Amino acid sequence: MTPPKALPETAKAEAPGQASAVSLCADTSLPGSRRSGVLNVLTKRSDFLLAARAKRQGTPAMMVQARKRAEDGVVRVGFTCSKKVGNAVARNRAKRRLREIARQVLPTHGHPGWDYVLIGRKDATAERNFALLVQDLEQALRKIHGSAGERS
Repeated sequence: MTPPKALPETAKAEAPGQASAVSLCADTSLPGSRRSGVLNVLTKRSDFLLAARAKRQGTPAMMVQARKRAEDGVVRVGFTCSKKVGNAVARNRAKRRLREIARQVLPTHGHPGWDYVLIGRKDATAERNFALLVQDLEQALRKIHGSAGERS
């Protein structure tokens, strides 16, 4: 897919209300992650393995693993589903749902400097009501981080 062509300077002056197709935001992503909206997505296997050895909390629809990394103000998240979840179509559907709840919940409930890995469960992740999925992630984060006032 080719990117859209830039407008000539005269066309830019004629359309002041239109947003630019190019993002001017600074890239604050860390090595081993890629930027996805507000969140940085884990891509390196070593980050997933470190999260697997850290705190974890199960919910009916997913397993949440969390690791305190550094006070850099960045929340990173990874997604995974094993072959037990189903074929590629079922795994991709479950991961799409996990990505969407992460976009909704982690900017407000995630702690800066933490890595989170969301692991899909067989049947439950793809079939559970979306509002309940959101509640599951919020509940898991509350249990991982302890009381609402604690930020460690």
